[in-house]
Amino acid sequence: MQDQFQRKIEYLRISVTDCCNLRCRYCMPAHGVKKLAHADILSYEEILRNVRALAGMGIRKVRLTGGEPLVRRDIVHLVRGLKEINGIETVAITTNGVLLGEMMDELLDAGLDAVNLSLDTLDGGRFLSITRRPSFGAVMESLTRLTEEKRLDVKMNCVPIAGVNDDEITALAALARDYSVKMRFIELMPIGCARTEGYQGVPMDEVRARLKAAFGALLPVGEATHGNAVPVGPAAYVRPAGFRGALGFIDAMEHKFCDTCNRVRLTAEGFLKLCLYSSAGLDTRALLRGGATDEQLADAIAHAVWKKPEEHYFEMDTETRDRRAMYQVGG
Repeated sequence: MQDQFQRKIEYLRISVTDCCNLRCRYCMPAHGVKKLAHADILSYEEILRNVRALAGMGIRKVRLTGGEPLVRRDIVHLVRGLKEINGIETVAITTNGVLLGEMMDELLDAGLDAVNLSLDTLDGGRFLSITRRPSFGAVMESLTRLTEEKRLDVKMNCVPIAGVNDDEITALAALARDYSVKMRFIELMPIGCARTEGYQGVPMDEVRARLKAAFGALLPVGEATHGNAVPVGPAAYVRPAGFRGALGFIDAMEHKFCDTCNRVRLTAEGFLKLCLYSSAGLDTRALLRGGATDEQLADAIAHAVWKKPEEHYFEMDTETRDRRAMYQVGG
């Protein structure tokens, strides 16, 4: 499956819920948000039907996001169903880690291939300040388990924010020195609370400079695959001398990677988003519940993907901009 710019689309991110058990300051207001009605969210069978159509056109990797995906009941059932779809090579989850420790054995049994753990701090007091929830112990238990787990491709995601956690950049990076994990630093996106509350992300060039000063030369490495995993993703990886794992940098604002973007997103309501920034896409829920055949669904998806925008324009306030928060669009 290709778009009009000859990009090969093979990666699908699925937001299974808009709910989350944390209230991170740059993502969600303290009082939370109005939840989607249960009837408005795709059922697991509707998700699987979408994925079967997409897999038939070349999607090879699926990542489950939220909100927090592990708060949705019977998520293990969805993982198992995705693994049974012909053509799907990798099923991954991005999680805050609060529930991961207690669910990891079931997820592994269902066939989970990879985990991205959102990890912005290693300090309990700061964790409480950032997330507004006393769940630091549970996240640290999940972190410990992930550093010991050999069956998963493990990545840690940190969003460095000026005056919030930027003094922990080297400490977080050291996780990749001590363990065979990828520690990734992600540029803060001007979306939702991050935009309205005026948070300032740390430029990735500055992050690189700090890490070079702390660990020496940042030697470029490719992203190795895990099992049959498709080698996809926007991160540029490096490995300082003595590191067991790798460091990654994702800076969509400073250094656009739109020309190699190979992903689309499915929101919890069933909207197939072609770009995180854009409001363009396809309402698959209307098709699924309107009696569309599998062939009609696949045809509509193919036509929508062909129109995937050439690039994002986060720096511009255009009328096509999607103004929803990260938890609403599966960021």
